[in-house]
Amino acid sequence: MKTRLIGLVFVGVASLGLSGCVINLGEGDSDWNHWEKSQSANRDNLTKLNLGMSQDQVKVLMGDADFYEAYMKNDKEVHVLFYRTQRTKGDGKTTKDECTPVVISNNAVVGWGEKAYLSI
Repeated sequence: MKTRLIGLVFVGVASLGLSGCVINLGEGDSDWNHWEKSQSANRDNLTKLNLGMSQDQVKVLMGDADFYEAYMKNDKEVHVLFYRTQRTKGDGKTTKDECTPVVISNNAVVGWGEKAYLSI
């Protein structure tokens, strides 16, 4: 009788201990899901950009850039804002090759994309 009681207690304790083990296979806000949403929103917002928009207008539309460069060229301020738009490696890190650059000169958008970035 004692052996049976000890066995039941053991099974009860084990089942209580294991009840906290849950595997979430649903669509929670995982890192992957977060980046997919961010990339999709950035791609959508790029279609709303217009040449001549100010840097502040770009930031309101696009949010904070993933990378940012600024320098002077021929007495003009050049700012390049990089927004993540595609995934190249599933390493959890954003790199510039996963981003689309938005080029701003003298506080006006002069272009976006690889061609605009290479032309500055």
